[in-house]
Amino acid sequence: MADPTPDPKHIGDRSLATGYSALVHRLSVILTVAVFPLIWVGGLVTTYDAGMAVPDWPGTYGWNMFAYPASTWLFGPFDLLVEHSHRLLGTLAGLLSIALVVAAFRNDGRPWFRRWTLLLLLAVIAQGALGGARVLLDERTVAMIHGCTGPLFFAMAAATAVMSSRWWIERPAAEASSQTALGQNATGPFLCWLASSLLVASYLQLIVGAQLRHVTGSVPHSLFKGFVHMHLGLAGLVALIASGLLLTCIFNGGLPARVRRAVFLVFAAVLLQIALGIGTWIVNYALPWAELNAWLASYTISAKGYWESLVVTAHVATGALIISLSTVVALRAWRSRATSTQVPAN
Repeated sequence: MADPTPDPKHIGDRSLATGYSALVHRLSVILTVAVFPLIWVGGLVTTYDAGMAVPDWPGTYGWNMFAYPASTWLFGPFDLLVEHSHRLLGTLAGLLSIALVVAAFRNDGRPWFRRWTLLLLLAVIAQGALGGARVLLDERTVAMIHGCTGPLFFAMAAATAVMSSRWWIERPAAEASSQTALGQNATGPFLCWLASSLLVASYLQLIVGAQLRHVTGSVPHSLFKGFVHMHLGLAGLVALIASGLLLTCIFNGGLPARVRRAVFLVFAAVLLQIALGIGTWIVNYALPWAELNAWLASYTISAKGYWESLVVTAHVATGALIISLSTVVALRAWRSRATSTQVPAN
């Protein structure tokens, strides 16, 4: 008679086959969390025009980047603090990506996920190379591209955290089965496509916003005005799609909790972004209706002032956060949809 006691080796093989690894997931989450301050500090680099505060790369004024005296950049000029901090945070993201690749190849049995982590590592290397090219070439166009691809890496890191989670591997099928048994409607295609549309629209808005961030005095007024109108139009589209997601979530009680929470988070981020967008316009250009806004009449715009820089940089960072959260919503929705269609109805 066969021994019913499971073989520990077999259990390990089965765990590897399912793809779930606590180590891989934790590293993915840590990487995602670490990228957000990287984007915030990168926004400060642009806000303070500090991209050339360190004129060489990959070193810092001839020093090894890690050996550069801390007292020099911590207590030196603010633009040096911002630029050097940005490089150190970027290096941290690179090291975490390397650790994630090693952990995935040792602990995750999904070949496609292993290849994805390699793609993630290549993405962070490319992002670092773009940052170096921006310094070596002293080119604002490269800086703009660098600013547009950073949020993409943030979204990729968030996607990795979702795809390495226990929920992604084990829970959707169980949730879909219970919903089917209760006669509930699980995640439908409309919500999936709506979430994907939000991701695309929010990224397009960020690209147009990057044009406004790197505009110079040589840009014709008509072109600047066109960028502003495009940015505002895409902002309205993002708000409309986010509202549609929220309403769909409210009226569909059968959605998985993970999908619902992500929708609420991205809608809150969109509301915050609208407020920050209004604040960004005020601190940069004020409002054209001084007679209707007497409380702004005494406000003086201060280039690179504390509050001005804080509001503008927060606006940039929240835009990247919306892209990352939209990625989470879309992935969770499509995953839930895929597993629910595989569960036969009773």
